[in-house]
Amino acid sequence: MPAEQKFELLGLNLEELTAVAVEKGQPQYRGEQLAEAIYRQRVTSVDAISTLPFAFRTVLADAGFRIGRPVIHRSFASVDGTVRYLIRLSDSESVETVWMPEGDGGEAGDGTEAGDAESATRAPSWNRATICVSSQVGCAVNCQFCLTAKLGIRRNLSAGEIVGQVLDVLSDQKVAMEQQRINLVFMGMGEPFLNYENFMKAVRLLVQEVGFPESRMTVSTAGIVSRIIDFGKESIRPKLAISLNGSNDAGREDVMPINRKWSLDALLEAARTFPLRSREKLTFEYVLLRGVNDSINNAREVVHLLRGIRAKVNLIALNPGPDLPFGTPSEEIVAAFQQVLIRGGIPAFVRRPRGRDIYAACGQLKRTEELVAIGS
Repeated sequence: MPAEQKFELLGLNLEELTAVAVEKGQPQYRGEQLAEAIYRQRVTSVDAISTLPFAFRTVLADAGFRIGRPVIHRSFASVDGTVRYLIRLSDSESVETVWMPEGDGGEAGDGTEAGDAESATRAPSWNRATICVSSQVGCAVNCQFCLTAKLGIRRNLSAGEIVGQVLDVLSDQKVAMEQQRINLVFMGMGEPFLNYENFMKAVRLLVQEVGFPESRMTVSTAGIVSRIIDFGKESIRPKLAISLNGSNDAGREDVMPINRKWSLDALLEAARTFPLRSREKLTFEYVLLRGVNDSINNAREVVHLLRGIRAKVNLIALNPGPDLPFGTPSEEIVAAFQQVLIRGGIPAFVRRPRGRDIYAACGQLKRTEELVAIGS
């Protein structure tokens, strides 16, 4: 017999959920009840939606409808409070999602595995937090300093799988949306702009159904110029961050092969014409690789590239990992690079690494199921 067909409700917006209800002979407001249960109450099974009549729940289940939330397979807690989640999808693929609390509270965890589908040890209190979300299984961009690139690209995530990561983490961390202290960064596994339609639908669901302000979201792209242009036309959109990582075409191409398709001239033209909102700035991310792109001359070239753009720069000293052919620059080198940018009129900030000991830092996500000693 053929396998029973499943229809996942997670990933459908209010209009689509209402259509499901009406098609099953229910009044339109059942769509609102479905959306409330799935996105606000974070219910994980149709049977558990107590606001729906039992008969309607039975009809949905018999028709093959399910919520379709991904599940937390394993979680790892860092000494700095960061938690790395390995999240299993319905086809047994997996992605990683990261929780990064900040503010008051003691250290969370001892850098050991927290157990399959169990809550990781975490800080007793925090003022705000960030969730780093994946958009693809693997990545096709092939940045040479990123462990995710070693996976290649497996597939895109659906809008429901993107939103499901956020719901999983919020539920595990027992966070009520009313707190509104959570930021979302689409900087996990994958290139969001190579999964543009699903990514944008997930953004709209997170804003309209879950309740995240778009001002608390940031998406990072390696520089998909055509999609940067499309993104600027969206009525609902996160803030934009662009991975720069090179101060000239030759150097950027060595570490980011995508530069062969979209050169710095094309990328920066898209940045200059991007329609920023009031008080908004573009963020440029720059991963510093020892002896490769971290010289004073590189810093001066970055100042020249970004002159006239309303922007800031986040500097990230390489987070190490096995088989990466680069080293991490010293704090002195990073500070010197930062000062050149600041003196050139470019606001520049050094990003503090989070979760390095559990492979949760920027560029380290690789669906790692065990902890490996990280060299310097």
